[in-house]
Amino acid sequence: MGSPTMTPTRMETPRSRSRARVWTVRVALGLVAAVLVAATATAVDIVTSARSYDTTPTDAIAVLGASQYWGEPSPIFENRLDHARDLWAQGVAPIIITVGGKIEGDITTEAEAGRQYLIEQGVPPNEVIALAGGANTIESIQMIDQQLEELNADSVTLVSDRLHLARCKAIARAMGLEVHVSGRAFSDGSSFQPERMAREMGGVLRFQLWDRWFIEDAAPPEST
Repeated sequence: MGSPTMTPTRMETPRSRSRARVWTVRVALGLVAAVLVAATATAVDIVTSARSYDTTPTDAIAVLGASQYWGEPSPIFENRLDHARDLWAQGVAPIIITVGGKIEGDITTEAEAGRQYLIEQGVPPNEVIALAGGANTIESIQMIDQQLEELNADSVTLVSDRLHLARCKAIARAMGLEVHVSGRAFSDGSSFQPERMAREMGGVLRFQLWDRWFIEDAAPPEST
């Protein structure tokens, strides 16, 4: 009976290890380059959108909500509302939509507080629609999308803080909306703060890479 044949093992040579390291470095550099390109493109989009004062006529102007205190809009929210009113006065759209919910202890919603503020500023009640709800930007724009469908409207001008506009635009476009964005260039919420810029860059990248693939229809909004 003969002895079993031994299969020789292939030894890893210094040359093969060197090739593996080269490919690892190339892949790592490629990933870093891709991240840098994406971050740069996102930053350019945020700055470009922030500088936009778009007065293209649309079917409706929609104001993203912000804090309100006992029915009084916060300075940041008031700045958004004033900008929406200015666009409405210029004839950009015949209707203003306010959107936003409330937290425990609030006596009203951001949407209703915004609506009442606009009425006090001279916008006719029948030209302001309040959508109560929307815990985040995606939910708010979903509610706006549903309201536009009920109005048989196709286009919208979204109003928010300047650095927030790029994310709003990306979300609305992913939902198939014809969207324009506009933000006030002065007063509360309009400054270019590094931490806010970084947060919005993260928000846009997260939406493009993850959130946009999980968008679902929002629940029917409560409108007044």
